[in-house]
Order: sequence, then C-alpha cells, then structure tokens
Amino acid sequence: MYDDGDGPPRPGDEHAVRARAAEVRVAFEGLLQIRRLTNTAAAEPEATPAPWEHGRMVRSVALALEAAGIQPSAVDASGRRVATGYRVRTAAGDEHRDPGVVAVDWLGPPGGGAASGEPAALEECARILDRLGWDALMYRGRGGRRFVEVRAPHAGYVRETGRERPSGGPGNGG
Repeated sequence: MYDDGDGPPRPGDEHAVRARAAEVRVAFEGLLQIRRLTNTAAAEPEATPAPWEHGRMVRSVALALEAAGIQPSAVDASGRRVATGYRVRTAAGDEHRDPGVVAVDWLGPPGGGAASGEPAALEECARILDRLGWDALMYRGRGGRRFVEVRAPHAGYVRETGRERPSGGPGNGG
C-alpha cells in the first residue's frame, strides 16, 4: 500500500489517480486510529507516533508524506529514476547505523531539476513529519545532496502541544 519512492511509476489516468488517493486516505486514517488507540496518555494522540509505527518506519513515513500530497519518486523496470519526488529508505548506510532511523531523499530523473527543488521539498517533508510527531532534521550527505533524517521521539517523552516533557507512566502524572 505504501510507496517508498523506489517503485514503478503510477498510472496517470484520472480514475487511477482518484483510486490511489482514496487508498492513501483510508490507510492514513487507519494509522491515525492506531495512534488514538495506543497513545492514550498523550494530550494529542494523533501527533505522537504509535509503537506499531516504530517497527515500520519506512512504511509509516512514506504513508504520511503521500497522505500530505507529496509525490513519491519512481523508477522504471531498469531501475532508472523516471519521476521526481520523495524516497524513504532505511538510514543504516553511511549516515547512521541505528535501525530506528530512516532518511527521506528528494530524487528525480537525470537533468530533471530535482536537485534545485531539493531544499524546499525536503523542508516541506520535514515540516509534515514534525507535525506528525517525528523528529525530522535536514542534513547534507556526500556530494552535497540533502536528506531528512527521521526518527521517533526520544523514549520517555510525550509530545504535547508542541512541547515535550518526561512521561510519568500511566496518565503522565509525574
């Protein structure tokens, strides 16, 4: 269901676009429902990633971006990039060795202008993810290309109306 930006291009006909938008909307509403049911101690449960998401970070981050209207990149059958958009990947490579971290890149076909749109596009991705409770920071990687590093909020903290404070167990009572 999710699109990490390394899949095939999506059909562009109007029916397929509407069907995909409906699928993403339903999946994202399901994710928000999981948050409401599992984050009962948070003042804003929908703004705190659920434990379920921590084990599926590529999927959760990609779904959040697509639900916000950000287009995924795509590759053709030969692996050549054919569409400009986000790509979500595990960050276990050069940047990080922590399995609880993913990276969002902004990629496109060679000569397609993805690099020039990269700063603004990744800033928007980071804003979206931050609003949904993820820690999202932009970095420069090798070759000067930017990426957004995404991780779950620090354990023991509950995000409340834009501020974080230590949790005190059930009910956050201290």
